[in-house]
Amino acid sequence: MKFIKNTARIKEQDDAMLIAQYKRTGDLEVLGLLYNRYMHLVFGVCLNYFKEEEPSKDAVMQIFEELVIKLRVHEVQNFKSWLHVLTRNHCLMAMRKSAKNSTVPIDDSFVENNNFVHLDIDDAKESRLVVMEKCMETLPEEQRLSVDLFYLQEKCYKEVAELTGYDMLKVKSYIQNGKRNLKNCIEKNSGE
Repeated sequence: MKFIKNTARIKEQDDAMLIAQYKRTGDLEVLGLLYNRYMHLVFGVCLNYFKEEEPSKDAVMQIFEELVIKLRVHEVQNFKSWLHVLTRNHCLMAMRKSAKNSTVPIDDSFVENNNFVHLDIDDAKESRLVVMEKCMETLPEEQRLSVDLFYLQEKCYKEVAELTGYDMLKVKSYIQNGKRNLKNCIEKNSGE
């Protein structure tokens, strides 16, 4: 009976208290209770990237395993937004890894085809994307996260606020300032 009371008391604690308790004790049950609060959001982000349920479910479990280690070494102020960034990065890394490992057989006649268009045409577009990615990294975390969710993941203001835990007015400000800063950075670095 004592265990049930402790669990009930743990469930009422805020994120910061649970993080502190997990760091102090290493108790996976505490981490599990904390993660369970946001698991549906983690699954949603994974599903948005992978577009399939099974890889998304696998990622949810892998992210929990990452938390076991990372939460003990990182100072986390806003767990919900930190977890979102961790989830997004996990998905992007998994997608990059699977892209590196996938091979496509090329028919010999494909390269000899007269209608073959050389890929150098897309070099300019590729270099613009590289500049944009570098500029995204220069934005403050709040702006980068808000811009990413709003423009790249096509979330509405309300969804961005819910996913990040930021106030709606702050989200609008982060997006507006992030867009301006991104534009200035891209213009500055495109001429190089």
